[in-house]
Amino acid sequence: MLSRRPNTSRRIADGGSISFVGSLHPKSRPSPLLSLGLLVVGAILIIGYVYRGSGGSNAEALSRLEGGVSCGLEVQRALPILKKVYGDSMRKVLHVGLDTCSVVSKLLKEEDTEAWGVEPYELDDADSSCKRLVHKGIVRVADIKFPLPYRAKSFSLVIVSDALDYLSPKYLNKTLPELARVSAEGFVVFSGYPGQHRAKVAELSKFGRPAKLRSSSWWIRLFVQTSLEENEAATKKFEQAAAKRAYKPACQVFHLRSYH
Repeated sequence: MLSRRPNTSRRIADGGSISFVGSLHPKSRPSPLLSLGLLVVGAILIIGYVYRGSGGSNAEALSRLEGGVSCGLEVQRALPILKKVYGDSMRKVLHVGLDTCSVVSKLLKEEDTEAWGVEPYELDDADSSCKRLVHKGIVRVADIKFPLPYRAKSFSLVIVSDALDYLSPKYLNKTLPELARVSAEGFVVFSGYPGQHRAKVAELSKFGRPAKLRSSSWWIRLFVQTSLEENEAATKKFEQAAAKRAYKPACQVFHLRSYH
């Protein structure tokens, strides 16, 4: 849900910075130190404006500033399309991944939708809204390399983002079946593209390993190895709905069936 930002250069002009430079004597040249100082001040103003955004989160602002991609933010962008594709299957959703509090908060605003979340890493810098979700048990902190703390088919749909990219195949072979186990009508995986710059939503030490961005063929081979089948009908509907809305995902999106 990236909001468009006003033209920051125009704001700086309105503030008088350009007119101030233009008021210098036409025959005098500004010193290199003055030029450098103006550039630094301008950069600080722009960075500060980006962080203020339009009420957006720091993670979202940082993602925009660095040109990185957060698949958690991509899930939020894709929610109208997912709702179009899955319909009633969106009534009880589990999100697994980083920034799950933001995704769950967004889901809870949808009509007739119950939502829960699993955060794979400690919420050291969680805001008050996120802490409330944790206190209520709506969001849990759990290591997804181990069995998820839910019964089989607890959720109609499971959405996972910004989490599987940090797991080795050894653990993916255990985690993917768990996602299928707790979902009744399928699950959706949002994964980064190879060579893609990931938004720095946390320090590397928090994950223990860098994100490993794999190709679609790599993921498909893994899905086959873990006896997971593509939900072809959902994939087709998603592509059609995305085309109608001129939406192009910034992350790879895989639609999978639950185990029967």
